[in-house]
Amino acid sequence: MSILGIIDYGAGNLASVCNSFRAIGIEATLVRRPQEMEGLTHLVLPGVGAFGDCATALVKQGLSDVIRSWISENKPFLGICIGYQILFESSEETPGAKGLGVFKGHVRRFSDTGLKIPHMGWNSVTPTTPTHPIWADMGEAPYFYYVHSYYPEPADKGIIAATSVYGDTYAAAVIKGRLIATQFHPEKSQLQGLRLLKNFITL
Repeated sequence: MSILGIIDYGAGNLASVCNSFRAIGIEATLVRRPQEMEGLTHLVLPGVGAFGDCATALVKQGLSDVIRSWISENKPFLGICIGYQILFESSEETPGAKGLGVFKGHVRRFSDTGLKIPHMGWNSVTPTTPTHPIWADMGEAPYFYYVHSYYPEPADKGIIAATSVYGDTYAAAVIKGRLIATQFHPEKSQLQGLRLLKNFITL
């Protein structure tokens, strides 16, 4: 039986994420303190807002170290948007702010290619390993919904699970063990998003 926790650091897209999991039959518990992670089987870090605000809130709530420990134990973890970016060391959005440092790499802003920034709307992703269970029943180039001006550049290209193109070609998702993190928003991506959340629960 899956017991899902969603981290509430004061700025996540909590209602939409909870509703999307509820749509696939999973009720979530909100996590605001380390003690509330006890007994969970799956953990989600959603995100809207700024890299620095997220980093500060996680430290203030005592959640940074327990998130790192959770990931190091290879427990199922899903990071969404800022919850993806914060896994890296730093970001151009908030110079000097330190991410969780789970992965080496930097979060950078889109290049000035004449396209509107932030990137808002639907875009296709190209999985690097389409046979991975997280992409089950989605086809070769599923579409997901994005709202972002920044994206991570992983130092280890081997963790990149999917790419997308918006002027720049960038890492739309990473996977390591039972960690999956996405720049797109599954909770805003209708059927494909629900499929990804369902696949995550089975990890």
